[in-house]
Amino acid sequence: MPERPVSPLSDSGLPAVSLISIAQALLVAEHLSFRQAAGVLGAGQSAVSRRIRSLEDTLGVSLFERYHGGVRITAAGARFFDRARSALAQLDHAVKIAGAAGRGENGHLRIGIFSSIAAGFLRHLIRTFREQHPDVVLQISEIASREHLALIRKGRLDVAFVMGTPAVPNCEVLQLWTEQIFVILPQGHALCTSKEIEWEAVRDEHFILRHSDPGPAIQDYVIKRLADLGHRPSVQKFDVGRETSVHLVALGLGVSLTSEATVANCFPEVEFRPIGSGTDTIPFSGVWSSKNDNPAFRRFLSLARALAKKWSKRSNDVTMPSLAGRTVRDLID
Repeated sequence: MPERPVSPLSDSGLPAVSLISIAQALLVAEHLSFRQAAGVLGAGQSAVSRRIRSLEDTLGVSLFERYHGGVRITAAGARFFDRARSALAQLDHAVKIAGAAGRGENGHLRIGIFSSIAAGFLRHLIRTFREQHPDVVLQISEIASREHLALIRKGRLDVAFVMGTPAVPNCEVLQLWTEQIFVILPQGHALCTSKEIEWEAVRDEHFILRHSDPGPAIQDYVIKRLADLGHRPSVQKFDVGRETSVHLVALGLGVSLTSEATVANCFPEVEFRPIGSGTDTIPFSGVWSSKNDNPAFRRFLSLARALAKKWSKRSNDVTMPSLAGRTVRDLID
């Protein structure tokens, strides 16, 4: 059979073909019958036949040999259908991937953390999101809050979790949870016999804090609380991380303060006690750019809002158990 004239080319230089035409041709090739293919499609046989003729004219080759009992696939048609099946499968996969990304079911989520994730709200949030969206790649960084906020403004971080409720230009800020403040005591300290500690009891203690966050914020808080009692605290700051600061307490250099989530970590030779009769808490917030349209982040934010409501109710219903001589892992995990 002579080759058919080729239709005008597309911008890519290749014949412009219709995906519908290819799909229908594949169906005819599967059934080796225009009538059966038309029946599956719910279309007229003549309409399907005309579409296939048009496709063959566009390609410049015959895909089928037609005879009274049906059709046979030509050699050129066999090669075409083999590649077309693969191409359509890849296209279908690409469409599904794009749709999933648009729905936030996959993609990337960049999170900046500040508080410990040994327990508490943030651990629960990340774990729940991971379980619900296993195909989203999580990128988590732990640096100073001010650096996180700079990355947010540059569009290099989706969300940062920070202490307090800072005012950040061109960013959204939402308080999500609070954590109770705990005092860290060296094992054997006289105050370890108490289940809870009042601020008056630590007025003469030497406080060990960090130069980096949250050291400055905690220092301001300690000074304010003790100033209300007419005392000026003794404070020494070290350029160390969270873990090392706790070990300095164990070595007897002083006492320190931390939040609930940190208490779930296992540190030797220290004990944790709530301070202020459970009324002293630290707020934590999520910060993100108002221009962020990452679908995965929007899913994450929606989950954070929902969990924050449940977490707040749960926190209000919890009664603090005795803490003497043990950690509070079961309470806050």
